[in-house]
This record gives sequence, structure tokens and C-alpha cells, in this order.
Amino acid sequence: MSTVATTRMSSKGQVVIPEEVRNSLGLEAGAQFIVMGENDVVILKTISPPSMSEFDTIVTRARQQAKAAGMKPSDIARAVAKVRGRT
Repeated sequence: MSTVATTRMSSKGQVVIPEEVRNSLGLEAGAQFIVMGENDVVILKTISPPSMSEFDTIVTRARQQAKAAGMKPSDIARAVAKVRGRT
């Protein structure tokens, strides 16, 4: 069930999420969001870290793709160093 409420944007672009919506969604201070906007629609989507199971699946898939591409651990270490500016 969705909760509907109204709010306003401050001169600094800040928007308060009404208490009833925060409580309904279990949102706490420090929650992070992706903000998407198009035409007259703004959507806030909470960002949550993947579960350990989801993370393991992501890592396994990445390793499979790297192996299929012929990458070696040294290639990955070199790429990470390059992105970090340590080349």
C-alpha cells in the first residue's frame, strides 16, 4: 500500500520526506537515494547494498566474464592501478 503526502522544496533545493512516508518505508537519517527526473516527474529510489548472496552472484559473474575475455589477475591489478592513478 502506498502512502501519499505533499512537501515543498526549499530555496536550497532540499525536500523533506514527510514523516508518515519515512515511517512507512522504514527510512532513517542518512538514507541515500538515486534521483531521476523527467518532465514534471521526480522519483527518489533508495539505494541499498546488495545482500551477501547477491554480491557473491555479481562477483562470480564478473569472474566468469573476465575469464571468457582472457583476462588474468595481473590485467585486473593493472586496470585498478590505472583507474586509481598509480600507473
